[in-house]
Amino acid sequence: MELTARTTGTTRTARTTGTTRPGDTGSTAGTAGTAEVSATTRRSAVRDADGMAVASFILGLLGLLVLNVFLGPIAIVLASVALWRGTARRGRAFLGLGLGIADLVVLAAFMQFDNTVSWSL
Repeated sequence: MELTARTTGTTRTARTTGTTRPGDTGSTAGTAGTAEVSATTRRSAVRDADGMAVASFILGLLGLLVLNVFLGPIAIVLASVALWRGTARRGRAFLGLGLGIADLVVLAAFMQFDNTVSWSL
């Protein structure tokens, strides 16, 4: 018999020796693989956060050249979410955050210089 205890974000499966509690239905089908699924989900979430960190860096860098009004905020959001999810590529996420902010600063500077909503060379 297997008992499954769910805590914040983790699932633990324990095997017992034939003891049941009053009110147990005895059905534990489908709980054997929950620990493996939880570990796989955690690994894919970290991989997603790493991808977000890289994407924020690339979009922030690209935003310095073109479409900074769109790419800057996207880079800021992606970097923030990646840092919140605990990415292993924290440096790249911080670079993406900084480049996204720099995109908006460059946009504001060129808007003041040209007196327009966008800028061109």
